[in-house]
Amino acid sequence: MLLAAALAGGASGCGSDAGPGAPPAPGAPGTTAGPGASGTPAPTSAPGTTTAPGAPGTATAPAVPRPDPRPGEVLVQVVVTGGFAGVRNRLVVHRDGEWTVRSGDKPPRTGRQTPAEAAGLRAALEDPAFALVPARPTGRPIADGFRYEVTYGRRVVVAGDGDRPPALRRVFDALPEGGPPTSP
Repeated sequence: MLLAAALAGGASGCGSDAGPGAPPAPGAPGTTAGPGASGTPAPTSAPGTTTAPGAPGTATAPAVPRPDPRPGEVLVQVVVTGGFAGVRNRLVVHRDGEWTVRSGDKPPRTGRQTPAEAAGLRAALEDPAFALVPARPTGRPIADGFRYEVTYGRRVVVAGDGDRPPALRRVFDALPEGGPPTSP
């Protein structure tokens, strides 16, 4: 993204459609965003921050998970079906660590992860290895096994008991109550 901004900024100084008398583009020679008249470089952002295009001197945080999740924002949903008893359970975990499990006609169970547990689940879901987990089962189904449908953002991963790559196991281990809800 920064490369695109740099290319766009570089192209703006190479012939402008603004016409004569128009102010130069930010960062163009003769503006305060570039090196000063004495040849000293302009101030830079603190390490780990970037300057937003079009907002000289405005630092933005690096792309990391938000520290203050919005209440009610769903982080992940796990639906478990199958098994010997024929379960259909749904676990919904919100970004703030609040979670709900619905199992058949039973009243829902609710709880809240500690901030460290919620951060661990977010880290497992944001791990680049999780993005490489196949979207559909690759192995043979296990008789009376469970089917897991994990929805994170716009991505849905479907797996069976025999299809648990390490990145998916890390997500399961970070879920509330020790893993996907498989009890009837």
